[in-house]
Amino acid sequence: MHRPLALAFSALLLAGSSLAATSSAWAAGPDPKAILTAYADIGQAMYQDSVTEAEKLKTAVDAFLADPNDATLKAAREAWKASRVPYMQTEVFRFGNPEIDDLEGTVNAWPLDEGLIDYVDSSYGTTSDSNPYYTLNVIANPSLKMGGKTIDATKITPELITSLQSAGDNEANVAIGYHAIEFLLWGQDLNGTGPGAGNRPATDYDTKNCTHGNCDRRADYLRSASALLIADLQKMEAVFAADGAGRKRLLADPQAGLVAMFTGLGSLSYGELAGERTKLGLMLHDPEEEHDCFSDNTHNSHYYDQLGMWDIYNGSYKRIDGSEVKGPSLRALMKATDIKVAQRVVDAMQATNAAMTTLKQTADSGKEAYDQMIGPDNPEGNKIVQNVVDTLVGQAHAFEAAVGSLGLKISVEGSDSLDNPSAVGQ
Repeated sequence: MHRPLALAFSALLLAGSSLAATSSAWAAGPDPKAILTAYADIGQAMYQDSVTEAEKLKTAVDAFLADPNDATLKAAREAWKASRVPYMQTEVFRFGNPEIDDLEGTVNAWPLDEGLIDYVDSSYGTTSDSNPYYTLNVIANPSLKMGGKTIDATKITPELITSLQSAGDNEANVAIGYHAIEFLLWGQDLNGTGPGAGNRPATDYDTKNCTHGNCDRRADYLRSASALLIADLQKMEAVFAADGAGRKRLLADPQAGLVAMFTGLGSLSYGELAGERTKLGLMLHDPEEEHDCFSDNTHNSHYYDQLGMWDIYNGSYKRIDGSEVKGPSLRALMKATDIKVAQRVVDAMQATNAAMTTLKQTADSGKEAYDQMIGPDNPEGNKIVQNVVDTLVGQAHAFEAAVGSLGLKISVEGSDSLDNPSAVGQ
């Protein structure tokens, strides 16, 4: 998916009256250190589940590559979708935890110029003013010319594709992570805002009946990317382990830890999810701005992002094995601090939950996929998506009120699509 716009994030400041919040102001609520311990415990559990599901994905990928056919391809695609469920719930840890932000780009970077990886349709074009590697096509070329150097790509390995991530300092050169794997499993979605997802044939990996050439190299790429995903998620899991850097940082300064929690909640609600992932695509009616654009799984990614925020605010996470990790919560702290603001936050989050449920149910029913909902001349679908944006913005402002009640101050990611719409497309 190529990125036609270079958008600058604006800053939305969510501020309370003072950074000097005293412990006495929160005395009736749970100990902030206990809240942060539960937060880290939930983070570790979510990433453990993400690793487990990524391992299942690799198992399905290996089975597909051993016997490429429609059934094994379908199983690999379903495993990819299942792997997104716990991972998307972890995104609430972004923005407030630098250790996670440092790793996130290797796991969930998007959008991507898929011509870097493999063959593309002629409608994709052959050049890009902003990306010299727009159609590098690693899979087709055992020798790559980059930055005046020749790179030996005779063997596609995890090390090779890692070296290509953000090649030329261009964020659209996404070579690894969930979305690279998604493209390799589905191929391009050439349906625009019409029905249908990507439809890569299983024979793209069948060395005995190969379509589009280089089936052995394509298999090596998919195998390498799947192995890397596990390794990178394990690094994220370690951030919140008993001796993890993130857990230690959070517990060393409970006030700063609460700021980290609200920064993640506010930034994901506002600039990232409401803005860059949702409003932007709706404004442009552009499926190229859809988060899971090859698989038409965006409705689920959005839904589980919100579920992760609900989990964290409530201090409770249901694991993939059905067990629960729970502890003292921000919700309990807010209830003890300011009952009116506490109710406002819950009401706002429940409104967003309802909007996300409508989005998910509409897509899951087969009535209309997300990219159809954001299409032009579709007021009903546009309204469903706009309601997601509006409730997320309302949720962010409810967090603003909570931050104020606690006497904290946070800076939250913004988005031109929300803060300066006239700049979009410039």
